[in-house]
Amino acid sequence: MNITDQTMTVSKNGRVLYNWRVSTGRNGFETPTGSYRPKRMYTMWYSKKYDNTPMPHAIFFRGGYAVHATNATKRLGRPASHGCVRLNPANAAKLYGMVRKAGPKNTRIVVVY
Repeated sequence: MNITDQTMTVSKNGRVLYNWRVSTGRNGFETPTGSYRPKRMYTMWYSKKYDNTPMPHAIFFRGGYAVHATNATKRLGRPASHGCVRLNPANAAKLYGMVRKAGPKNTRIVVVY
C-alpha cells in the first residue's frame, strides 16, 4: 500500500497481479505504516467505534485498522478514511478470497509512504 499514491499493489510469489486505487486515513486519522500479517478477517464487520458503519470483507492488520470495502468509491484515490484502507467492493472481495486461500500466515500487508 502506498499512502502517497493512494494505491495498493497485490503480488503473489513476486508477480504483480493487481494495482488498485485505495483511500487511506485523512488528516488527523493517519493509516499506520509498517509490515503486518492479517490478525482477524470478517466477511462483514460493523464498526463499533463509528456508528456501526459496515466494513465488508474486512482484513484487520493492526488493532482496529483494516483493509475493507467501501461504497464511497468516488473517494478512492485520495485520503478519506479514519485510518483504514478502503477498496472498491469487488477488489476487496477478491483480496479477501486471496488471503483466505493463502492464509494469514502467508500474507503480508505493507503500508508505506
